[in-house]
Amino acid sequence: MLYLGCPQWSSTHWKGRFFTSHCPNNKMLSEYAHIFNSVEGNTSFYADPKPSTIEKWRTDVPDSFRFTFKIPKRFSHEMALQNCHQGLTAWLTLFEPIFDKLGMIMLQLPKSCGPEYLSRIVEFSQLLPKELSLGIEVRHLGFFDKADNERRFNQFLMAYSYNRIMMDTRPLFSEPATTSAIIDAQQKKPKVPLHVIATGNSPVIRYVGCSNLQANREFYGPWLKKINLWLNEGKTPYVFFHTADNYDAPLLAQQFINDLSREDIQLGAFPAQKQPQQTSFL
Repeated sequence: MLYLGCPQWSSTHWKGRFFTSHCPNNKMLSEYAHIFNSVEGNTSFYADPKPSTIEKWRTDVPDSFRFTFKIPKRFSHEMALQNCHQGLTAWLTLFEPIFDKLGMIMLQLPKSCGPEYLSRIVEFSQLLPKELSLGIEVRHLGFFDKADNERRFNQFLMAYSYNRIMMDTRPLFSEPATTSAIIDAQQKKPKVPLHVIATGNSPVIRYVGCSNLQANREFYGPWLKKINLWLNEGKTPYVFFHTADNYDAPLLAQQFINDLSREDIQLGAFPAQKQPQQTSFL
C-alpha cells in the first residue's frame, strides 16, 4: 500500500481546479478524500481541535483513508520534550476516537534539537502508545553527519520500528526566489541533506517541489525506483507533495503517480472534473 497526499486538505485555490467550484469549506476534506488516501494533519501542530471536529474528520473520509497528524509544537518546541506526560496523555485522549484512521503520528523537531538530546527523544517516544506508528523528522545537521550521531539516531529508530521522515527540499532550493511564495517557503523549509533510509515499515517522504512541474522529474526520478522497491519489500510508504504555495500540489502528485506507472496505485479523479460543465451558445 502506498499512501499519498498533500500538507493540507483545505485550500480555496483548489475550488474549481480540483474541488467543485462551490465546494463549502466543511466539505473540502470529503472532496479531498476522493482524490487522496492520506494527508499531513498540520493543524494539530498549532492548535487542538474540538472533539466534535475530530469526529467530523473521522466520518468525512472512507475507511481506507489515513491521517498523519503532527504532535503539537508545544511539546516538541516550547517544552523541549520535557515534563510532557500529563499534557501528552490529554492530547492522545482527544485523538483516540480517530485512532482507527490514523496512519501515523509525526514528531517534527526544531533545528535546535541536536544529537545531545537523543535521550529526550527516546524518553518522549516511550510515552506514546505502542500501537501507533511514529515518524520523526530532525532538522539539526548533527543528525546528518554520517557518523556516530546519525548512526545512533538511526539505530534507535530501527530498534523501535520508528520511521525517519525524509524532507526533500532540493527542488524548492533549486529555483531562484522570484516570488513571495518561494521566498517565504525557502525561509521556512529546512535545507538539510537528503539521506534515504527506511528505519521502519512506513518510510515517509515530504517532497517540496519546484514551480515548474516538469522540472520535478529530475528530482523525484530516483524516488520512483525507491518506492517501487519498498512496495515490493512489503513496506507501506507515505509521500506528501508540497509546492511553495501548494497551489499546484495536487497536479504534482498526479504527475508523480502517472510516472510511477503502477496499475494498482492511482489517484482518484478530481471532483472538479466530474461536475457539469457550463455550455456556451454561439
